[in-house]
Amino acid sequence: MVDRVILYRAPTTVADVDAIGDWLEARIDSEVSIRERFLDVHRTDELAERFAEARVASPYERSTGNTMLGTIRYEERALETPEREGGVLYDGIQIQRALNSAVPGDERGLETLHVPILDRAIGTWGDHDGRWHKRVSALGQPALVSVPGLYEAPAKPEAYYREKQRHALLSGDAPPREVLENQVDGEFLVEDDPRTTDALKGYVLQAVHYLETGEAFCDREACRLYNAHYHEELIDAQLRDPQFCPSHARAYE
Repeated sequence: MVDRVILYRAPTTVADVDAIGDWLEARIDSEVSIRERFLDVHRTDELAERFAEARVASPYERSTGNTMLGTIRYEERALETPEREGGVLYDGIQIQRALNSAVPGDERGLETLHVPILDRAIGTWGDHDGRWHKRVSALGQPALVSVPGLYEAPAKPEAYYREKQRHALLSGDAPPREVLENQVDGEFLVEDDPRTTDALKGYVLQAVHYLETGEAFCDREACRLYNAHYHEELIDAQLRDPQFCPSHARAYE
């Protein structure tokens, strides 16, 4: 039984963790509290090296980690000044273990669920296709929810990638958001999207649901507990009514 859920802010993102906490508290029996950034509240001397060990070197190589002094120094700077971090993918399972070790022993039991909202991109290795896949979340203790993953993990419409490549060939950089939105049919979330907070609510609830029931996801697309693989599915599940399938509506509406 989860008695308490602790959410951690991600101040470098547009995610309003207080609003997520209010939404969650209205739907579960557990106490919900908000803390500042996890990597500040539970900072340890080992975290920079643990992040360096979890860095994904190549999309197609299973091994991770670069613990050269320069990389560890980069991770130390990223912990101190998170605005400077970006463009790195981390093994979500290794990061989960590292953050679990950083939680004080008296808060590590499963009756207290920690949910850091992270400004880092996390992934898991796919044995079926031999490559890394970005993820929005890693369920467990703590349950990681990645804001960059919300934008990057689900597949966007094919036209999005074609337009992005075309713009890069012409100008040498990524197209502005308004260009993509005007040129590409289909709905998708982009960095700093104003819908970020609403979309993250279901992923935080998934973390609580998993610890309470052992059920990872719902298999119905029209439910906030659905694990979306495409942006169109994510928008249907998280931003449109109904919020839940009939089964989970009984529990959470």
